[in-house]
Amino acid sequence: MSQQYFDLSDDVYLEGRWELGHPQDAQGTELMNPWQFRMGKPSSWPERVRIPVEIPGTVLDYSHAPFSIPVVHARVASVFARLAPADVQFFPVDIEGQADEFLIMNAVRRVNCIDDEASEEVLYWKPKNGLPEKVGTYFSVWGMRLDALRIGSPKVFRPLHWEVSLIISEDIKLALEQLGATGVRFKDVSPLR
Repeated sequence: MSQQYFDLSDDVYLEGRWELGHPQDAQGTELMNPWQFRMGKPSSWPERVRIPVEIPGTVLDYSHAPFSIPVVHARVASVFARLAPADVQFFPVDIEGQADEFLIMNAVRRVNCIDDEASEEVLYWKPKNGLPEKVGTYFSVWGMRLDALRIGSPKVFRPLHWEVSLIISEDIKLALEQLGATGVRFKDVSPLR
């Protein structure tokens, strides 16, 4: 049986959950390039990041700050650090009103692995869209499926040209479920059998 993969996202349907605000530097200025933490490439940020709580509510082990930046409790970070140490990096975060340790999790790998044929629908940027730097990359991916032969060894990664998705392997999904991690939502994107 081939490896299963899941698109990991923030469960925005949880009632009473907190909502995190825009990441800031130590002086409280919004980060100018927060998307660096969700591009599937290593990042370097020299100082602690501050994140305000936009809407108070239930604290989650896994949630997204704006730009879909994964913010994880230290216990969730330990799962990723143990099972996929070469695939992620962490940046310490101070969250308003929280004594617990939280971190921004950055997946440092991009993999060209979307199976266009098996996915429900894929659309590409075209010259007529007026953004030449995006031509040939994904405009939309619906019902995504991955090609297992093109994935290789990463257990955490972002699909090349569709970095809005954060993909994890089944063993990480099971470890997060066993941990009882709150805020996680999984969508199966495994290759069709």
